[in-house]
Amino acid sequence: MLADQIILFTLLIVLFVLLIWGRWRYDVVAFAALMVAVLSGVLPSDQVFSGFGHPATIIIALVLVVSRGLSNSGAIEILARLVVSGSRTLAAHISIMSSLAAVLSAIMNNVAALALLMPIDLQAAAKSKRSPSLSLMPLSFASILGGMITLIGTPPNIVIAEFRGQALGESYRMFDFAPVGIACAAVGVAYVALIGWRLLPKQTRNVDSAQELFDLADYVAELKVSVESPLIDRRVADLDGAAETADVEILGLIRRGRRMPGLARSVEIRAGDILVVEATPAEIEEILGSMKLQYVGAGVKQLREEQLNLSEVVVPESSSLSGRSTDSVRLLYRYGVALVGVSRRGKRFRENVRKLELKPGDVLLLLGSTERLSDVTGRLGLLPLQDRGQRVLQREKAWIAVGTFAVAIAAASVGIVYLPIALGCVAAIYVVLNIVPVRDIYSSVEWPVIVLLGCMIPIGVALQASGGTALIATAIVDLAAGFSPAVVLTILMVVTMSLSDVMNNTATAVIAAPVALDIANRLQVSPDPFLMCVAVAASCAFLTPIGHKNNTLIMGPGGYAFGDYWRMGLPLEVLVIVVAVPTILYFWPM
Repeated sequence: MLADQIILFTLLIVLFVLLIWGRWRYDVVAFAALMVAVLSGVLPSDQVFSGFGHPATIIIALVLVVSRGLSNSGAIEILARLVVSGSRTLAAHISIMSSLAAVLSAIMNNVAALALLMPIDLQAAAKSKRSPSLSLMPLSFASILGGMITLIGTPPNIVIAEFRGQALGESYRMFDFAPVGIACAAVGVAYVALIGWRLLPKQTRNVDSAQELFDLADYVAELKVSVESPLIDRRVADLDGAAETADVEILGLIRRGRRMPGLARSVEIRAGDILVVEATPAEIEEILGSMKLQYVGAGVKQLREEQLNLSEVVVPESSSLSGRSTDSVRLLYRYGVALVGVSRRGKRFRENVRKLELKPGDVLLLLGSTERLSDVTGRLGLLPLQDRGQRVLQREKAWIAVGTFAVAIAAASVGIVYLPIALGCVAAIYVVLNIVPVRDIYSSVEWPVIVLLGCMIPIGVALQASGGTALIATAIVDLAAGFSPAVVLTILMVVTMSLSDVMNNTATAVIAAPVALDIANRLQVSPDPFLMCVAVAASCAFLTPIGHKNNTLIMGPGGYAFGDYWRMGLPLEVLVIVVAVPTILYFWPM
């Protein structure tokens, strides 16, 4: 083994371990690996940032902007509400929602498709008085399966298509993935609708994280200032120190039945004023005595709806709150919104929630005015779990958005326009028509994924140039010595699928693509079945909540434990292998 190969393999092993560990964000880990690669000399300095200009990186960024436009136009919401009903049986509901998720994921980013459908699914669960855990995991899995149908449905397909273009001179077209993707999606959707949800543990099937989280609203109370209170003539802002010590959040002040503007921080407190606070019963009891206040009532029902509303949101991986506490971003002071409670994997947090480090998949219960909630949801990149008017939809532009997108995809599919240019034109039209406001362009792009891909592509190229991928290919071929190429294909699928279950699927595709090409060259067969194998396997992350962002998103709202995923996911991965291998060999013969 050459020195460059030793360095690269060591670097990749450390990279994989850090990505699986999850202590640091994957984009930071990938960028650090890129710097180590160039400093160690295994990657030429003139190629270190080549990944950021790679067509795959550009396409993924544009797909995210276009997905935002389709969402903002209201076209997806209109379609979803036409087919969703709370009166159907669970199997029928899962079948319809999963099929819709698969179709939407084929034409837009699958994370965006799930984010659009998840609130609708939760509302259907509430109407049917059942746990959302029964349908959220099937919905997530279906959205992942649907992304396999087209080139733009999932990042691994984009990576594989552009890799083929650079290696063999011609990229895969928009619907080249469709035969295999449709077969896998059809079987997968049937499985999750008829069998999959029944495999969840009984305790999980009864969890309703959103409803349990709403019980924490009783920690909001109104406390009247008595004539003997030491708070009289002090400003609300002066109470910050005492409030923090007692773990109490002061949400506002009501005087003579009227809520004072904003957080009333500069208002001087008078006798008879009512302080709106958020605290546990024990904390409320403590401040009643120390501050000489009188208990008026508990719960947000004591307040008029136009003054304060509750909103439950989920923290995605790309949110600026991920890995931080609300204290660190000064949520109440800067945004006028209070954090009432946190639900994580079905466990509720109430004590010191403002100091709790938030993680992707956490469900937050926020309290504030409708305008404030809408603002904080957008600014911090949170996903609302119920539609409370927090998104401004432009339904009158739905057909324009859909038509523009359809024309661009058709033009790219027949080769009239290069796909990145077609998507770029759609994004430009959406901005001109204000379907995607200028202020939302950059927030539409999931920058950690862009950085990850921009860093991994040069490392993948260096591994191939050093002969490292050839060594991996040789090991796999030797493992299946004496067997047919179909067996080698199956082994490659199992290995790639296993990697995707524990690390980002985009990174998996970048590393596995050149290995697939080297295996085909050694077997002297067509590389297409092996590249298609990697595309399918890299997208199939069903065993853990960390393999795919969609699985992470549903963890909090569904109240799932880490071990719940493999129960439904393992049979699905086996089904995908059983269906995908013969389908690939039929449509892409060796």
